[in-house]
Amino acid sequence: MATVDLARQQLLIGGNWTDAGSGGSYEQRFPYDGTAVGTAAAAGREDAHAAVDAAHAAFGEWSRSAPGQRRAILLKAAELLLERAPEIAGIVTEETGGVFGWGMFNCDLAAGMLREAAAQAYGLVGDVIPSDVPGKLAMGIRAPAGVVVAIAPWNAPVILATRSVATPLAYANTVVLKASEICPRTHAAVVHALEDAGLPPGVINLVTNAPEDAADVVDELIAHPATRRINFTGSTRVGRIIAENAGRHLKRVLLELGGKAPMIVLSDADLDRAAAAASFGAFFHQGQICMSTERIVVDRSVADALAEKLADKARALNVGDPREPTTHIGPLVNAAAVKRVTELVRDAVAKGAQTLSGGEPEGALFPPTVITGVTPDMRVYSEESFGPLASIISVDGPDEAVRVANDTDYGLSAAVFSANVPFALELAQRIESGICHVNDTTVQDEPQMPFGGVKASGFGRFGGRAALEEFTELRWITVQELARHYPI
Repeated sequence: MATVDLARQQLLIGGNWTDAGSGGSYEQRFPYDGTAVGTAAAAGREDAHAAVDAAHAAFGEWSRSAPGQRRAILLKAAELLLERAPEIAGIVTEETGGVFGWGMFNCDLAAGMLREAAAQAYGLVGDVIPSDVPGKLAMGIRAPAGVVVAIAPWNAPVILATRSVATPLAYANTVVLKASEICPRTHAAVVHALEDAGLPPGVINLVTNAPEDAADVVDELIAHPATRRINFTGSTRVGRIIAENAGRHLKRVLLELGGKAPMIVLSDADLDRAAAAASFGAFFHQGQICMSTERIVVDRSVADALAEKLADKARALNVGDPREPTTHIGPLVNAAAVKRVTELVRDAVAKGAQTLSGGEPEGALFPPTVITGVTPDMRVYSEESFGPLASIISVDGPDEAVRVANDTDYGLSAAVFSANVPFALELAQRIESGICHVNDTTVQDEPQMPFGGVKASGFGRFGGRAALEEFTELRWITVQELARHYPI
């Protein structure tokens, strides 16, 4: 079967692909030139409710499925994603403006996430806990939680949709995936792979919605009595809304939100390595990654040299049509993103910063931009740009570097560059972030690693065994083997 319906993306509810109950749909446009590239069903509250109903109905049997069955399905889905990767990568380009290589990278990492989830299928393990009651066998047992609502973003669409559903499925939960309004067909491709791999009807469901209906659809998904877990990857602003809503319903939520990743570069660092890592971290996928290197906190003695090396790399990157194989930097996702990045650069320049590369938009494109002389009174110092924008902040010594690195509401990823690795590790311990890398870029992910942030970057962890806490319930089960005497 085809991976997706390019003409009109439907919903998947209880094993049936269907239009929205209202019959409504919305149009998608290519970020580079605005041409129409597809339509998707515009679900409403009734559709969202029906999707959770379907997942709840499927939970009983799926929750008792054999781990070997779940493992085989997830491994098959990984194979299908890789087989379909060229087609899916083309859809990623159409919907989000990412270059073809970015789409292929997405499929490769997503396949790895499915394989890691398959390995976790046997992870519903527990402990025997010593009891003070004679003859009592006491156990702490992990059990699937129930229906998981997964809300995935557009920026790494195959990776983040897969991450949101793979481990919940491995732990025998059922899932409703609410696709991003920007990339419904890409998210549907992940669902198609899982469905074609053998997931029973209702175990995974897909809801797509028009942008103006997002709040109602998400509210219905969270409020449904059968929903037991919510995971959301996206902006901190929306994450706060989801957390508040989930809290009212006493639903547990995993949030992976925005970032303002710092890269500390000490005076003894290898500047060529640091510049290469900064270029990749700041400009890969147009800087539209939650871990993107947004602040380069560098010792004043080497700041100018590092800035020039980074600017040289920025100017060497090809900016243009993401369909062209030679393009490194494609368009930002929409006009609002271009406006935001432009305003951040102009505000910084008006307050004394200098641009060493880029700095002005070219239609939907924004060339890789390096700004020096960034200070706390500039918006770019504290606001997430989510664009190809690297800010150079000069500091005097390691202690000030740590202070500046922590001078943010965010705390997702970070990096420290130094020839003195033990000292760099000590600094890494002082940085307030869920992730920190020594002598490497801030943009990294591996399926088995505990992935998540602190502060306004969210809470909870995806990845490997860390996800067991997020998507299962810990139950206390006992067996009384010997007769007991009760006081009354």
